[in-house]
Amino acid sequence: MESQKETLNAKTQVETLDGELSVPVPKWFMVVAIIALLWNLIGVLAFISQITITPELLEQLPPAEQAMYLNMPLWANGAFAVAVFAGTTASFMLLFKMSWAVNLFVGSLIGIVVQMYHAFFIANAFDVFGPSGLIMPIMVTIFALLFLKVAIVARKNNWLS
Repeated sequence: MESQKETLNAKTQVETLDGELSVPVPKWFMVVAIIALLWNLIGVLAFISQITITPELLEQLPPAEQAMYLNMPLWANGAFAVAVFAGTTASFMLLFKMSWAVNLFVGSLIGIVVQMYHAFFIANAFDVFGPSGLIMPIMVTIFALLFLKVAIVARKNNWLS
C-alpha cells in the first residue's frame, strides 16, 4: 500500500525551475488558507478590542460583563493572545506552504482551550451571556479544529515544505 502511495506521489510531482520536486496543491487549499487568515485577523481585532477597552466603553456594559473584564487574569488574556497570534501566524504559514503551520495551529488550539476553560469554568460566562454566549466559542473551536485538520492533511500530502 505504501509503495502505491509513493508511486502516486512520484507521478503527481512536478519539477520546478530550480530542479526541486513539488506536489501540486489543490485550489481549495489556498481558499481555506485565506479564510483562515481572515478569521484569525478578526480574532486579533477582538483581542486588541478587549485589552484596550476604555473606561467609558466598559461603563456601557452590564455590571456582570464589566466584572468579567475587570477580573480577567493575565494568564487568560495571555491564552487569548496565544490563540489569535499563533492562529494568524499559522494561517500565513499555510498561505506560504510552510509545515510549521501545523505546530502553530496546535498552539492556537491550546490557547483556545485555556481561554474557554477560564471563561466557562472560572468566570461563569454562561451565567453572564446565557446559551447564546456559546455560539462564538463553539464556532471558534470548530474553525480551529478545521484549520488544524487542513494543515495536517497538507503536510501529509507534501503540500507544505
